[in-house]
Amino acid sequence: MLEPLVDTDGAPFWQYAAQGELRVQTCADCGEPRFPPRPCCPHCQSFASEWRPVSGRGRIWSYVVPHPPLLPDYAERAPYNVILVELADAPRIRLVGNLVSEAGAPLDSLDPDRVRIGARVQVVFDPVTGLPQWILERS
Repeated sequence: MLEPLVDTDGAPFWQYAAQGELRVQTCADCGEPRFPPRPCCPHCQSFASEWRPVSGRGRIWSYVVPHPPLLPDYAERAPYNVILVELADAPRIRLVGNLVSEAGAPLDSLDPDRVRIGARVQVVFDPVTGLPQWILERS
């Protein structure tokens, strides 16, 4: 099973995701969201932070479809997509993930030809791993 590498600053992100919540670290002083998580605000240099919920809606800002040769744990799943999502309510935040057909679906569950820059997406969470995934937003 593929699992994220969790560091001290990013641990709350993964804890909230395991509970089905998408939250981003936000400066408690100036209110600017930041990702990846880090100890100090790049805008005001404050060390005060909190984890605020976001809607989980966004748009595909960029993507790639890797093909073998890849790391062994990923090669069996190729080809699959890796998308960069710009969050609707925090446009400076971009999260990496996979576009899938439904929550818990495998990485290769969506035809790569359906991935489009600018497509609107919504976060879902894998019911087994708790990892965030993305599905196309229904129009």
